[in-house]
Amino acid sequence: MKKKNKIYYTDAAVLVKTKKKLSIYKNIEIPKLKRGQVLVKLSYSGVCHSQLMEIEGLRGKDKYLPHLLGHEGSGKVLEIGKGVKKIKKNDFVVLGWIKGTGLNVSGAKYYYKGKTINSGPVTTFSSLTVVSENRLVKIPKNYSLKEAVLFGCAIPTGAGMIFKETKDSNKKIISITGLGGVGVMTLLAAKVMKFKKIIVIDTNEKKLKIAKKLGANFIVNPDKSDVVKKINYITNNKGVDYGIDCAGKTRTIELTFSIINKFNGSCIFCSHPNFGKKIKIDPFELISGKKIQGSWGGSIKPDIDIKVIAKKFQKFKKHFQTITAKEYSLNNINKAINDLKQGNVMRPIIAFDKD
Repeated sequence: MKKKNKIYYTDAAVLVKTKKKLSIYKNIEIPKLKRGQVLVKLSYSGVCHSQLMEIEGLRGKDKYLPHLLGHEGSGKVLEIGKGVKKIKKNDFVVLGWIKGTGLNVSGAKYYYKGKTINSGPVTTFSSLTVVSENRLVKIPKNYSLKEAVLFGCAIPTGAGMIFKETKDSNKKIISITGLGGVGVMTLLAAKVMKFKKIIVIDTNEKKLKIAKKLGANFIVNPDKSDVVKKINYITNNKGVDYGIDCAGKTRTIELTFSIINKFNGSCIFCSHPNFGKKIKIDPFELISGKKIQGSWGGSIKPDIDIKVIAKKFQKFKKHFQTITAKEYSLNNINKAINDLKQGNVMRPIIAFDKD
């Protein structure tokens, strides 16, 4: 990163072509800020399955190539554009994809060796980034920059489903399918809300062991057990009250729907399957009383709810290290992406001071 006469430059990981590794571009000139835009120096960025889907072309035709990626980060504000009132220069901020208050502006266009590089209202795979004001909130009190990175996606999505979309938790049984970054935050939120029983379902044995350490009452590996039979045994054939799917596959959403209570169970999923894929549901089960719904970012309002969640998570934040332990430099981002794809890490963290 260089600065000359108020001209800023950044290194960035760029998606040039789907199904290919990201390209590292050096010293991209930062465009002049427009109204509602903010320039942020990144400290950390998370990598989640949304980026895997974009890289693999699993969200349909990508008409914005080449472009920047990433929607979960933390850093320091360097400059603000006209009209920005919510945050100021030198504030430490969370960058996230969920819209909050403030101006909503389109992504910046960067230029590099005669090429236009597109970006959305928030991107985080670069040492500096131009962000729309409404994709920023100040870092909650008593949270470090590294801890705060998870408030960009994993925490609001996972914890939001529990805090905003469930009720009477101390009397209910909940299952969580898929223990990635979002799944861990769903589990911790379920602990905060004191669910009667918490069941975690995953095919990764290392993740299941972590689930037990974090407070899951039961763990189930679909590769080793009949999930439906196991759930029936745990729930006395009643099924779970809430089935939360954090894996985002058609088969996992269908599985989650199959294990909820026949008469009043709720299936909530927060990530969609590959473009064009459909889930299959028996309409009679809906008539019986089962419910299914998608969750858009845990239904949270970032400017209000992140502060609330931060307070509720205060004594649990020591567990964040479970999913943020593995750091990578921007130059090694493709290894981070591959490790996530292979299930070797829950949430790869890009640490920009490593370069």
